[in-house]
Amino acid sequence: MPRKKRTADQPIGVGLTAKQLKRKKPLGNDYLIDIEPLTDNQKRLFESYKNSKHIIAYGAAGTGKTFITLYNALTDVLDPSKPFEKIYLVRSLVATREIGFLPGDHEDKADIYQIPYKNMVKYMFQMPSDADFEMLYGNLKAQETVKFWSTSFLRGTTLDNCIVLVDEFQNLNFHELDSIITRVGENSKICFCGDATQTDLQKTNEKNGIIDFMKIVRTMPSFDIIEFGIDDIVRSGLVKEYIIAKMQLGM
Repeated sequence: MPRKKRTADQPIGVGLTAKQLKRKKPLGNDYLIDIEPLTDNQKRLFESYKNSKHIIAYGAAGTGKTFITLYNALTDVLDPSKPFEKIYLVRSLVATREIGFLPGDHEDKADIYQIPYKNMVKYMFQMPSDADFEMLYGNLKAQETVKFWSTSFLRGTTLDNCIVLVDEFQNLNFHELDSIITRVGENSKICFCGDATQTDLQKTNEKNGIIDFMKIVRTMPSFDIIEFGIDDIVRSGLVKEYIIAKMQLGM
């Protein structure tokens, strides 16, 4: 990634904030593009985030819920005036939640699930070439600006000075949702993205967990809950056509 050259008489660290100095290779938001909302609910999501709200964004696929939330999170983390130091992207990695059966540490085990998020990030930056983006994305991960976590690794952790993005939250049971939200520490924000009506959970008590969780969150003034519908689909006409057909069939 192109960077400003440091003159020979300029000591390393001059003009950098404490947050930038903490990172091995400070990154700014120079290459982050401006993204505008395309629908009313996308605009609500931008506004809720700007107003420092914790967020639940749920509804139809292809509506930009995760994309916009991750974009807002990156914008904040790369802003040296903001208190946020990193993004924790959390999801349940496997149906059994027994990530220990997969090889490697939790970062290695999460690698196969990172591709969609890497593709999202690529659309958020205007880079001269694919090689420049690979370097930028590698720096984001090396500096732990973006960290991928499974719900299996959150116990006993306090998440301070960060933004927690819980994706596909409909596939988490109440215990997992409860565990995640109680990990949030000082100067942190949490955002849940998913579709509360579609879940991979099989057991009835687990499916009901998200209903109970939503009941609790709806009573909390610090949360905004935004439901995305068919009119918010921006991915492609085919996706919109397919989801409408699926809903009409009651599937």
